[in-house]
Amino acid sequence: MKTAIVGGTGTLGRHVVSELRARGHEVRVLSRNAPDYPVDLTTGAGLDEALSGCEVVVDASNNSSKTAAETLVQGSRLLLAAGQAAGVAHHVCVSVVGCERVPIGYFRVKAEQETVVERGQLPWTLVRATQFHGYVASLFGMTARMRALPAPRAVLQPVAAAEVALTVADTAERAPLRGRIEVAGPEVTSVRDLAKAWRRETGNRAAVVPFPLPGKLGRALRGGALTSARPDVLGGVTFEDWLREPEKAWR
Repeated sequence: MKTAIVGGTGTLGRHVVSELRARGHEVRVLSRNAPDYPVDLTTGAGLDEALSGCEVVVDASNNSSKTAAETLVQGSRLLLAAGQAAGVAHHVCVSVVGCERVPIGYFRVKAEQETVVERGQLPWTLVRATQFHGYVASLFGMTARMRALPAPRAVLQPVAAAEVALTVADTAERAPLRGRIEVAGPEVTSVRDLAKAWRRETGNRAAVVPFPLPGKLGRALRGGALTSARPDVLGGVTFEDWLREPEKAWR
């Protein structure tokens, strides 16, 4: 199976590339700076050549900046059009559990991206994941520089990116669902407890500082908008597991 991985050098994409190659598939790594298949999702540059002859496209691209919509929404339109021209049989898009329930920019963009894929001409499957352990840890790492770990009243269900990659690879090998698969971590945990675990495992002495989140955003995150009540795939690696064993393949 010849598969193009968009965002193949990123946190998730590199694991998907490794897994599919280990299974014997031919994989093309697509990204802005890829040596063989450089592409630009905001303009469509490079997509026609990169997708030529591919049976499956996995879109693991990401952008949480102010230009997220250009990459994820308009980029999906261009990617789907190029895939249709190339005869791609299955478009796998990686998204976020509960993105439609969180009323702030990035999550709204991800929800719009899902709509673009669902309404597109290519057969598709959405693989929705909860927050990656690495993402949670990096946020704590950044705020700890100010000697504080902000801990809003919210719950998360973080998951190892490598475990999500296994589901993405399985999905790429199967027929399109024209539906969603949800992957979540093994524990639903408060942000405060995650911050305490990060501080304990890293030895950092930053203070855990609780604070309220107002309005719709606060209600959504307190209510578990970014968790999955009934995931199709439940990971086995907890946040503390991930922190304790940095050499494990699940990183």
